[in-house]
Amino acid sequence: MSDDKRDDPPAQDKWTQGPELSPEQRREALAARSGEPAAAPGEDAETLRERQRLAQIEMMDRWVGGVLTEQRRTRRWKLFFRFFFAALILASLSATLYGLFWPAREVPPGEPHLGVVEVKGVIDSESPANAERIIEGLQRAWESDSAAAVVLHINSPGGSPVQSQRIYDEIMRLRGEGDKPIYAVVEDIGASGAYYIAAAADEILVAPSSLVGSIGVVSASFGLEEAIDRLGVERRVFTAGDNKAFLDPFSEIDPSQRLFWQEVLETTHRQFVDAVRAGRGDRLADDEEIFSGLVWSGEQALSLGLVDGIESLDGLARELLDEPQLRDYTPRLDPFERFTRHFGRVAAEWMGLPSSHSPLRYQLP
Repeated sequence: MSDDKRDDPPAQDKWTQGPELSPEQRREALAARSGEPAAAPGEDAETLRERQRLAQIEMMDRWVGGVLTEQRRTRRWKLFFRFFFAALILASLSATLYGLFWPAREVPPGEPHLGVVEVKGVIDSESPANAERIIEGLQRAWESDSAAAVVLHINSPGGSPVQSQRIYDEIMRLRGEGDKPIYAVVEDIGASGAYYIAAAADEILVAPSSLVGSIGVVSASFGLEEAIDRLGVERRVFTAGDNKAFLDPFSEIDPSQRLFWQEVLETTHRQFVDAVRAGRGDRLADDEEIFSGLVWSGEQALSLGLVDGIESLDGLARELLDEPQLRDYTPRLDPFERFTRHFGRVAAEWMGLPSSHSPLRYQLP
């Protein structure tokens, strides 16, 4: 086998073997490999260099042109997405402002309609469902000659006892004047403080699956005294009065203090029960379970006398009016004030600042 290899002709090296090229031929071969223009017959070296320089400039121009084209394409896409997101934000803002400042449909002046007052969310002095705002809406609807009835449109789990009592008292005052009927229409939920308000109405209407009732009082907190002991933290509270800090979650509560606070809860609960009895009268079933804090479906509440019928807001409008029309008398919220209130409340919670909320709640937990 080694003899066969020796007999094979040696491979030719293109750099050391082959035909010998003249200087002009070598330049043409290099130019062909590099893409540069080859010298024309009779062309001197200076002309060739100029042609090569022009070819390089043309190649550079093409490269720069390609880069600029790609940059313009990228910039166009960036501008497109910027305009798209700006338009999206503008459209959302416009829709929000339209919903805040322009009603969906205005009732023509003088035409009969139902005067609606919205009670949405937790009832609290710092929330949209506060006594001042709801009472103002009730008075507007009551004083309107075109409003055939006043309707409290409720979707709330309850909240502050004081705010609920203020609204209840105003409804009972208007109801005593006997000028027009007052209805409470419950959507998903009308529990605890929200039911406290509804009990003052002439009639309460619900959906079959609405949650109604929860006639009770709740006060909830945590006992963290053992937790800080394990962490080696010393709680320093300075008071004047033996019971001043009895609701402090980091201090033990004495049995006598527990008994006192339970009496406060019982008193507040009795006020709730008396208000419901005064508002509903003989329509209530003779069942003490009604006042146990249980929450009932709309269908169950009807059999217990907690509500008067199964009906929606639109159905009530069709029943009372030849041409059903609704007008919202709830005072509009100032968007900036609403934002600052919410921001201030969240900031206070994060910083652990004292809250103005009462520890007692007519609210579904």
